Amino acid sequence: MEKYRTCESVCKGHPDKLCDLISDSILDACLRKDKSSRVACEVLATKGRIIVAGEITCSKKIDIKRVVRNVLADVGYNPRKFLVFVHVHQQSKDIAGGVDRALESREGDTSWYSMLGAGDQGTVYGYATNETSEKLPLPLILSHAICEKLDKVMKSGVIKNIGPDGKAQVTVEYKDDKPKRIKTIVVSVQHGADKDLNDLRNEIISQVLWPVFEKYPFDDETEILINPSGRFVEGGPAADTGLTGRKIMVDTYGGIASHGGGAFSGKDPTKVDRSGAYMARAIAKNIIWCGYAERCQVAISYAIGKADPVAVEIDTFGTGKVAESILCSAVQEVFNLRPAAIIEKLRLTDVIYADTATYGHFRYGLHSWEFLDCYKELREAVKRYVD
Repeated sequence: MEKYRTCESVCKGHPDKLCDLISDSILDACLRKDKSSRVACEVLATKGRIIVAGEITCSKKIDIKRVVRNVLADVGYNPRKFLVFVHVHQQSKDIAGGVDRALESREGDTSWYSMLGAGDQGTVYGYATNETSEKLPLPLILSHAICEKLDKVMKSGVIKNIGPDGKAQVTVEYKDDKPKRIKTIVVSVQHGADKDLNDLRNEIISQVLWPVFEKYPFDDETEILINPSGRFVEGGPAADTGLTGRKIMVDTYGGIASHGGGAFSGKDPTKVDRSGAYMARAIAKNIIWCGYAERCQVAISYAIGKADPVAVEIDTFGTGKVAESILCSAVQEVFNLRPAAIIEKLRLTDVIYADTATYGHFRYGLHSWEFLDCYKELREAVKRYVD
């Protein structure tokens, strides 16, 4: 049976992604000076203005305006054309109290990792598939690769007279749940007023698409749409207001898997909608690596101020080789899902979060939650439950 799956990605200069990048760069600046910083930072970008707001508790002073201007310059915007407004305050004492001393600790639990409570409530999801080496959906991998390549050719000048704003979308045709061919490629990129659109199309195909699709080539019937709306001179915050956390499907699994209610960027790792989602991805990837399923989704639910999750669920979409109940029991035996344990295992106070803000949070080989370091313990645990 044939079906289509479509995913999109956006460049660093896309207004929403620019805000994610600024939020995570502010988080990085805080963690560099104080590993115990609490950050929930939101950014809004519009024509000529960047507005930073949220809760920041850090023992050292952070020059937030300087961080913002450095990001703008690195992405390809002129910082002098933006006014920067900062409206931040410290984390609520009520929230901090529940995070600093979890419900379990308040009720007398003295076991390891019992002190730190979840920084928010909600369900987080992790997903993995065996259709690519990255264990991610193929159209998502390709869309990210297009945007990363667009950013590189813009910054290096390989393609001249293009701007920092852009996006990509790839539709892959599947047969029997396996990628068969590339159906459609859509690329939109900001350009100068005097840029010839035919030249732009040829340059995008030769300098971006051919290298990206070398492993999964498109064919003569693949529909390739370059700037289908036509002229794209005015871009970035001048054309479209940006906001932190508005590209959550780009950040995760392209809409192919579930996503919880929370975005990632600008949040310190006590916020389980970030750290918990990273752990859920690590678990799903280890399950796929062990060969227990072809596709797997892990769901973990938390209550604010509580260390232990309130629920853990696993869905293998009918592809499982082992019962989901067994996988769920084995996972909870092998993986400590308390926030303090997740932060320690994934070394989340040492991550450079600006590196996660673009081209997806689950980049192969780049982050600790992508490592496959628990599959042996998982196999042993599953074997015990099966036997």
